[in-house]
Amino acid sequence: MSSANPATESSHVVSVGDHIRNNIREYGMLIALVVIMLLFQYLTNGVLFRAQNLTNIVLQNSFIVIMALGMLLVIVAGHIDLSVGSVVGFVGAVAGVLVVQMHMNLALATVICLLMGAAVGAWHGYFIAYHRIPSFIVTLSGMLVFRGLTYAIINTTGNGSSIGPFPPAFQIVATGFIPDFFDMGGIHSTSIFLTIAIPIVMFLMSWRRRSVNEAHGIDVEPFGFFVGQNLVIAAATIFIGYQISSYRGLPNVLVLMLVLIALYAFATQRTTIGRRIYAMGGNEKATKLSGIDTRRLTFYTFINMGILASIAGIIIATRLNSATAKGGDGLELDVIAACFIGGASASGGVGKVTGAVIGALIMGVLNQGMSILGYQTDSQKMIKGAVLLAAVFIDVYNKNKG
Repeated sequence: MSSANPATESSHVVSVGDHIRNNIREYGMLIALVVIMLLFQYLTNGVLFRAQNLTNIVLQNSFIVIMALGMLLVIVAGHIDLSVGSVVGFVGAVAGVLVVQMHMNLALATVICLLMGAAVGAWHGYFIAYHRIPSFIVTLSGMLVFRGLTYAIINTTGNGSSIGPFPPAFQIVATGFIPDFFDMGGIHSTSIFLTIAIPIVMFLMSWRRRSVNEAHGIDVEPFGFFVGQNLVIAAATIFIGYQISSYRGLPNVLVLMLVLIALYAFATQRTTIGRRIYAMGGNEKATKLSGIDTRRLTFYTFINMGILASIAGIIIATRLNSATAKGGDGLELDVIAACFIGGASASGGVGKVTGAVIGALIMGVLNQGMSILGYQTDSQKMIKGAVLLAAVFIDVYNKNKG
């Protein structure tokens, strides 16, 4: 007769050490982000955490986060997209022609720009999925083609260097801030309300996820550790939100970014198409044998990347108030680096939305911190390259060790 305790057998709470080891990617990158922020806060004598600098980090890197969401799915699927920087410039140039020169309705112009991005993604996805041409080659070709088209549009329809300025109404997403409904003496009321509401919603969602996992026999962290980490995240969110609220409030582009992050986190974790993309990246042949159309899945993944690149193109062009021939130049490197730094595997099948966001924030803090310290562009590129190599090395090392 067994003397085992049923309550003990049904418990799936693991130790703190085991939980951290099982989620070493997420915790490692989050700790790295905190260390980098504290380091630059010290090196800049407290300048980094000032309200204006935190707002600038959001405004200058929101498009990196947005594109990283699409790039993550591309990398998880086992591919790469080198064309996103050129697509950003191309869509920005098209937006300049439609809005500035043709005076088109802003909503219609936005829809056309999004459709242009989807068409570019479909172009890449068609050759990659249905003709089995490596994504590196197809998107490298796209990088050259659409950069050339951007130059052609600017030189033909612009003044030779740019098209602009854009009307203020078209810039509202990229440069505007959410409205303030109450006077709170220097604190943006709507922003501080959202700042408090966001960690509450995050805690409730984490609580629900933990309860569901425990009910299904999936290992969960100790309750005390769960509460502690959520309190730390809430404190950091409220601190940063308070700082931003004391300046001009939450930027509109931050709200858009948060909505997209929530949408893609749900899509990757809770939907069939999200699970299929991970399965395809892990083992495409097995996924295909299970009855999933991997070609169509790849095709849709690149269309999604094109749409997000077009959103970023509109944001960048309107934030700069002009479409330039060099718009988005080199952004593909920051976007790809953000995904790999955030824990995405170069061999596909591994990566999370939260990791890509953390990776993008690491790149943004590095850019902002080094700019405050007066680092030249060449030094910034060398440091970011070293960080990328270190992140991929750690990923490969852990994989081989496992």
